[in-house]
Amino acid sequence: MSSPQPVPKAAPVVRSFVDLRAFADSEAATVPVALAGGEDPFLVCRSLLPTTEGPVTVGVLQLPPGWGKVASMPADEFLIVHKGRVTLEADGRALALEPDASVVLTRGASIAWSADEAVTLIFLRRSGGPDDKAAMIPVEGSPQLTPSGAPLAELLVGPTPSCRNYSDYRSPDGEFVCGTWDSTPYHRLAMPYRHFELMYLLAGSVTFVDGAGREGTFKKGDIFLVEQGAQCSWESREYVKKVYAIYRPA
Repeated sequence: MSSPQPVPKAAPVVRSFVDLRAFADSEAATVPVALAGGEDPFLVCRSLLPTTEGPVTVGVLQLPPGWGKVASMPADEFLIVHKGRVTLEADGRALALEPDASVVLTRGASIAWSADEAVTLIFLRRSGGPDDKAAMIPVEGSPQLTPSGAPLAELLVGPTPSCRNYSDYRSPDGEFVCGTWDSTPYHRLAMPYRHFELMYLLAGSVTFVDGAGREGTFKKGDIFLVEQGAQCSWESREYVKKVYAIYRPA
């Protein structure tokens, strides 16, 4: 009788950076997965990116031509238009979103949507946060940025950069923040990401190297995610500006 063979151990999952535009255009994003909520396409025509279990889901929302209404958003959500155009209405105000425009919808917000063509949006949703005012908050295209903190000095290779920030939305507990940030060039050694961060580059480019040695460069116009649990370095050799959505647990 042959001795039982050892069961091979599964390779550890290396959390990393993800090109969200590539995911939105892939076959993986063509199968909608229902999330909690009603049956309106805005809530159910979604495909999820595989991530760690927790309060954050990231993925793609694919709206058909037409219209609909969501009585109450089930969670706080950042959305950015990948392709197409959609109009959102809330509290008597209409917001026309062109490609690359972004918005924050807080839990409880009642919205109506309409689209003359198919629309693809990329989203980052944070569930289970504290109560806040139900609202639709557009992310400003050119806000007035103010000085903000720089990366930790012990992680920097070279001079300390000059960084600026503007927050369009900050949850009451400070864990979910959306806004715009810019920086002069800098190189930062790998650090563990305690947070999820979705980024849309408005200017410049940045190169990441993850814990497995995989390298990726993103440039102006790209939308990407750095996953919670990733171990990534950062190198930008030119001015960088981005729109961001961050979930960072306290």
